[in-house]
Amino acid sequence: MQIKAFIRKCDRLKDERREDHPIFRTHIFPCCFAALVASTALVHACGGKMTLYDGIYPFYPLQRSPFIFDISLLVVILVFSVLAVSFLFILPGIRGKSRLFWTFRIIISLFIGVVLVVLNFTGDWAEASVKANASYKSFSKAVVSAEVGLHVGLYGINITLKGDPVLQINETIDYNEIFRWSSSVDEQYGDALERGLPNPILYIAEKFTHNSACGLIYQYRYSGRFASANLWTAFCCWLVANILFSMPVILYAGYMMIATAAFIFFSMASFSTIFSVIPCDFSIGAESLRTDYSHSFWIALATGLLCAVIGLVVVLLDCLFPARMREVFSVGVDNEDDECHTSEGYLNSGFLEGVIYDDNTQTGNVSLSQQITKLTRL
Repeated sequence: MQIKAFIRKCDRLKDERREDHPIFRTHIFPCCFAALVASTALVHACGGKMTLYDGIYPFYPLQRSPFIFDISLLVVILVFSVLAVSFLFILPGIRGKSRLFWTFRIIISLFIGVVLVVLNFTGDWAEASVKANASYKSFSKAVVSAEVGLHVGLYGINITLKGDPVLQINETIDYNEIFRWSSSVDEQYGDALERGLPNPILYIAEKFTHNSACGLIYQYRYSGRFASANLWTAFCCWLVANILFSMPVILYAGYMMIATAAFIFFSMASFSTIFSVIPCDFSIGAESLRTDYSHSFWIALATGLLCAVIGLVVVLLDCLFPARMREVFSVGVDNEDDECHTSEGYLNSGFLEGVIYDDNTQTGNVSLSQQITKLTRL
């Protein structure tokens, strides 16, 4: 009987400890289980998607569209900025007038390199914008005054819609949508339809689908790819040119700078083929859009001209003043005269006694043989 009572007492102590535990006291487990059941039911009720309507997520923040200034541009600029600062720290160790030349050389070289990389990611090789009054969304009679923009890059297109003013019909009208060539434009257009984007954005995006009568997708996509390939080739030529500038082959470094300029011009020519297709009319309300060259195109032209001028000047000066060019670029010249030089020094006669004796013996033998030869001739 005592043993049974002791066991019951222990059971009562365990029950009291469980009731005093914070988890059981706050009833967290039942609440979590109820929340899990409710969320699962909501997901199944919405067809497997945790959305209410118009692409709005009840449990997550709204998705944001990337801006024209892509984050990859920030990464590239940051990398080249670190390289520039690193080289600037080296400049105090360079003496004389060559410090100014090295500063100019480093800045120009890094500028060309960062431009060649950044131009692959910019979205403003060609642009078009217009202010018009257009219908806002489907199944709605609302008309908004906005500025519609089309930005063409090597990777895709960017369509913007900004109200004038931004706040109209109780909404903030400020859209920025990207359609990339790397994925299917038709699928991206379908996603835009599901999200219920404004009509001007859908109208322009529809022109770049495969089912469009304009057929812009083919010319724009392949032109961008060939232009990007030429830019990366120009970047490789720029790397080789910088390596050759550090070697006693300045002439070939100039040739590589000219090759860099040539590939930049090839990329511009590849992108310019988008204007060779039959023009497609973009009508927004009573206005129309027409694309034209923009900032990135003109920056590429300026960089190509800079590379061409540098390459031609280096080749010309190397042909006229080769020794002076090697001196300016601080590279050595292989010369046989530099290897043969005389200087004063001290000799240890103790180590050279045997050598001197052998030399005297050889010279004596030579003179004796010469005398014998003369006697035999006589």
